[in-house]
Amino acid sequence: MKPGDLEQHIAQLHPASFAWALTCCSWDRTEAEEVLHSAYVRVLEGRARFAGRSSLKTWLFSVVRTVATETRRRRWFREVALKRWLEGTPPRDSVAGPDEVMASEERGALVRHALQQLAIRQREVLDLVFFHGLTIEEAAQVMGVALGTARVHYQRGKRRLLALLAPEEMHEAG
Repeated sequence: MKPGDLEQHIAQLHPASFAWALTCCSWDRTEAEEVLHSAYVRVLEGRARFAGRSSLKTWLFSVVRTVATETRRRRWFREVALKRWLEGTPPRDSVAGPDEVMASEERGALVRHALQQLAIRQREVLDLVFFHGLTIEEAAQVMGVALGTARVHYQRGKRRLLALLAPEEMHEAG
């Protein structure tokens, strides 16, 4: 793929890529922007190369996920090292929660709350399939897991999400 074509395709995927970056960064908008910027730089500098073994969207989402994971690990290490260095000084205030960052209607808040209660892989596969239109196979590629593993997380995640949301559905209907 030519560099100009790649840039154009990435620009078209930007809204979905940013939404995926938000998911990978626990809805921390600032961190998601930084992660996405780093992913784009990695792609445009050629440090991440599209080999055509998947769709461009799947590949780009996997780059974003990789950068987010690396960022989270670096931040964790810095915080642990700094905490030890400061000999027990309490960590800084936590970042704003997803409800504060992504103000939306009440139902969206309930769904986000339920999603937060899922295991991370369940949450990731459901997000990729439901909100980004990927197949389970493509989600497995993004997540770097076997297709069977992704299917298991998908099924368990759907069941758990339904169980978490079912009481709310009954309450709204009654």
